[in-house]
Amino acid sequence: MSLEIEVLDPELAAGREDLPSEPEIVKLVSLAIATAGLHDGHVAIAFVDADRITELNLEHRGKEGPTDVLSFPIDEADLVPGPPTLRELGDVVICPPHTENIREAIVHGALHLVGMDHETDEGEMLAIQAELLTW
Repeated sequence: MSLEIEVLDPELAAGREDLPSEPEIVKLVSLAIATAGLHDGHVAIAFVDADRITELNLEHRGKEGPTDVLSFPIDEADLVPGPPTLRELGDVVICPPHTENIREAIVHGALHLVGMDHETDEGEMLAIQAELLTW
Protein backbone atom coordinates (compact mmCIF):
# COMPACT_ATOMS: atom_id res chain seq x y z
CA MET A 1 0.00 0.00 0.00
CA SER A 2 1.25 3.47 -0.77
CA LEU A 3 0.38 7.03 -1.48
CA GLU A 4 0.51 8.06 -5.11
CA ILE A 5 0.89 11.78 -5.81
CA GLU A 6 0.45 12.97 -9.37
CA VAL A 7 1.75 16.48 -10.14
CA LEU A 8 0.11 18.08 -13.17
CA ASP A 9 1.48 21.05 -15.10
CA PRO A 10 4.23 22.11 -12.67
CA GLU A 11 5.64 24.34 -15.42
CA LEU A 12 2.83 26.80 -14.59
CA ALA A 13 4.66 27.40 -11.30
CA ALA A 14 8.17 27.41 -12.80
CA GLY A 15 10.39 30.16 -11.55
CA ARG A 16 8.73 30.34 -8.15
CA GLU A 17 11.27 30.15 -5.33
CA ASP A 18 8.73 28.32 -3.17
CA LEU A 19 7.97 25.63 -5.75
CA PRO A 20 8.81 22.41 -3.93
CA SER A 21 10.42 19.46 -5.65
CA GLU A 22 8.23 16.47 -6.41
CA PRO A 23 9.61 14.51 -3.40
CA GLU A 24 8.79 17.48 -1.15
CA ILE A 25 5.26 17.67 -2.59
CA VAL A 26 4.84 13.97 -1.74
CA LYS A 27 6.08 14.62 1.79
CA LEU A 28 3.75 17.61 2.30
CA VAL A 29 0.69 15.69 1.07
CA SER A 30 1.67 12.60 3.06
CA LEU A 31 1.94 14.58 6.28
CA ALA A 32 -1.38 16.32 5.68
CA ILE A 33 -3.39 13.21 4.92
CA ALA A 34 -1.73 11.32 7.77
CA THR A 35 -3.50 13.71 10.17
CA ALA A 36 -6.67 11.77 9.27
CA GLY A 37 -4.97 8.40 9.69
CA LEU A 38 -4.63 7.84 5.94
CA HIS A 39 -1.42 6.63 4.33
CA ASP A 40 -2.64 5.20 1.05
CA GLY A 41 -4.46 6.36 -2.04
CA HIS A 42 -4.10 8.76 -4.94
CA VAL A 43 -3.95 12.57 -4.92
CA ALA A 44 -3.48 14.85 -7.91
CA ILE A 45 -1.88 18.26 -7.45
CA ALA A 46 -2.66 20.43 -10.47
CA PHE A 47 -1.23 23.83 -11.27
CA VAL A 48 -3.57 25.99 -13.34
CA ASP A 49 -3.75 29.51 -14.70
CA ALA A 50 -6.01 32.29 -13.41
CA ASP A 51 -8.69 31.68 -16.04
CA ARG A 52 -9.08 28.02 -15.09
CA ILE A 53 -9.18 28.62 -11.32
CA THR A 54 -11.74 31.38 -11.90
CA GLU A 55 -13.96 28.94 -13.81
CA LEU A 56 -13.63 26.29 -11.10
CA ASN A 57 -14.24 28.79 -8.30
CA LEU A 58 -17.48 29.97 -9.91
CA GLU A 59 -18.65 26.50 -10.89
CA HIS A 60 -17.98 24.78 -7.56
CA ARG A 61 -18.17 27.54 -4.96
CA GLY A 62 -20.36 30.13 -6.66
CA LYS A 63 -17.66 32.75 -6.14
CA GLU A 64 -16.43 35.05 -8.87
CA GLY A 65 -12.77 35.67 -9.51
CA PRO A 66 -9.61 33.66 -8.99
CA THR A 67 -8.52 32.06 -5.76
CA ASP A 68 -5.29 30.43 -4.61
CA VAL A 69 -6.28 26.81 -3.99
CA LEU A 70 -9.31 24.57 -4.40
CA SER A 71 -9.77 21.00 -3.22
CA PHE A 72 -12.01 18.35 -4.69
CA PRO A 73 -12.32 15.34 -2.39
CA ILE A 74 -13.51 12.22 -4.20
CA ASP A 75 -13.81 9.15 -1.98
CA GLU A 76 -14.86 9.33 1.65
CA ALA A 77 -12.63 6.94 3.62
CA ASP A 78 -15.52 5.18 5.30
CA LEU A 79 -17.57 4.81 2.11
CA VAL A 80 -15.03 3.14 -0.15
CA PRO A 81 -15.09 -0.66 -0.21
CA GLY A 82 -11.96 -2.56 -1.01
CA PRO A 83 -8.29 -2.03 -0.34
CA PRO A 84 -7.18 1.50 0.56
CA THR A 85 -4.75 1.56 -2.37
CA LEU A 86 -7.77 1.91 -4.64
CA ARG A 87 -8.94 5.02 -2.80
CA GLU A 88 -9.05 8.20 -4.87
CA LEU A 89 -8.55 10.93 -2.28
CA GLY A 90 -9.07 13.80 -4.71
CA ASP A 91 -7.53 16.75 -6.46
CA VAL A 92 -5.86 19.91 -5.22
CA VAL A 93 -5.86 22.73 -7.78
CA ILE A 94 -3.40 25.60 -7.25
CA CYS A 95 -3.13 28.88 -9.15
CA PRO A 96 0.47 30.07 -8.65
CA PRO A 97 -0.17 33.73 -9.64
CA HIS A 98 -2.76 33.97 -6.85
CA THR A 99 -0.86 31.92 -4.26
CA GLU A 100 1.46 33.53 -1.74
CA ASN A 101 3.04 30.26 -0.63
CA ILE A 102 2.80 27.11 -2.73
CA ARG A 103 3.86 24.78 0.10
CA GLU A 104 1.10 26.20 2.28
CA ALA A 105 -1.42 25.79 -0.56
CA ILE A 106 -0.45 22.12 -1.00
CA VAL A 107 -0.89 21.36 2.71
CA HIS A 108 -4.09 23.43 2.89
CA GLY A 109 -5.61 21.63 -0.08
CA ALA A 110 -4.61 18.19 1.18
CA LEU A 111 -6.15 18.88 4.60
CA HIS A 112 -9.42 19.73 2.87
CA LEU A 113 -9.24 16.37 1.05
CA VAL A 114 -9.39 14.56 4.39
CA GLY A 115 -12.41 16.51 5.59
CA MET A 116 -10.95 19.46 7.45
CA ASP A 117 -12.66 22.82 6.99
CA HIS A 118 -11.33 26.08 8.40
CA GLU A 119 -14.66 27.77 7.69
CA THR A 120 -16.51 25.51 10.14
CA ASP A 121 -13.94 24.40 12.71
CA GLU A 122 -12.61 26.50 15.54
CA GLY A 123 -9.12 27.01 14.16
CA GLU A 124 -7.98 23.39 14.23
CA MET A 125 -7.26 23.08 10.52
CA LEU A 126 -5.15 26.22 10.32
CA ALA A 127 -3.29 25.24 13.49
CA ILE A 128 -2.49 21.81 12.02
CA GLN A 129 -1.48 23.45 8.75
CA ALA A 130 0.92 25.81 10.54
CA GLU A 131 2.41 22.93 12.53
CA LEU A 132 2.95 20.75 9.45
CA LEU A 133 4.71 23.57 7.63
CA THR A 134 7.32 23.78 10.39
CA TRP A 135 8.32 20.12 9.97
